[in-house]
Amino acid sequence: MRTSPPNAQPDVKKHFSSSILLWVRTDQPRQTGMDYWKGPHSGIIAATPGLAEYRQIHLAEHNPGRWPATSGVETIIPVDRKIDGVAEVTFQSVLSPLQGRRQTALAYRDEINVFRRTLLYAGPPNSSRWYDVASRAETVGSRSIIYLRRRDVVHAGEFRKFVNNQLGPALSNTSVMKELRTQTFLPWNEKLWDTPNVAHDNPDDQRFHASVILGFADTAARDAFFTSTTVEILSRQLTALASAIHAYDVDAALTYVRHGHALPHYEE
Repeated sequence: MRTSPPNAQPDVKKHFSSSILLWVRTDQPRQTGMDYWKGPHSGIIAATPGLAEYRQIHLAEHNPGRWPATSGVETIIPVDRKIDGVAEVTFQSVLSPLQGRRQTALAYRDEINVFRRTLLYAGPPNSSRWYDVASRAETVGSRSIIYLRRRDVVHAGEFRKFVNNQLGPALSNTSVMKELRTQTFLPWNEKLWDTPNVAHDNPDDQRFHASVILGFADTAARDAFFTSTTVEILSRQLTALASAIHAYDVDAALTYVRHGHALPHYEE
């Protein structure tokens, strides 16, 4: 277990990351698409130069929304917008996306084999924050990923400050987290990931502005967290800032590139 003093803030590492939200094709079994993403498509992305880390976040097929009902906030995930997976890509430097243009072109052409819709959410350098909430000996047995939509009346800077200065630290001090990552997004721009023959529809009222990845020791700890007073307090705070809180259960988090090196086989 960690030996930090009570209420001490854990170390935070800042990264340059992007997240690609993915919907698999519906003209074939869902598992066929998930397996292709895990296999052939992953090899294209993992071979991209300049990556510090590449993870696939496979979301559970049944995901109505784990965040508790909150007045004035959309917590039930609409069936027609329910995400199947997320490609979490972290770069070594701000120049890394330029290094990977050749592999990106290959990924563009391959997407049609597996996906029907893809949406890239980019963040500026240092906007992705990873909290050192667990020792190396502790493992993650269960995960959730949360997507937040900012209210129109809330300024983007105010929202980012809340995520970085209040939400992240509050979650890091719960003592139940085995993994904690937050990311705030730049305004969505289709041109950043305009792959051919794949949908990129993303109406203004459906866009997200931040994400949070939560790791727990096991599913029991995850389930207890979402019924805790911590979540109740956060719901009250988020009501004024967020119009939607979509909390997904994660089936698997597969790492293909770690510390800048492609792994011989993905690791869970």
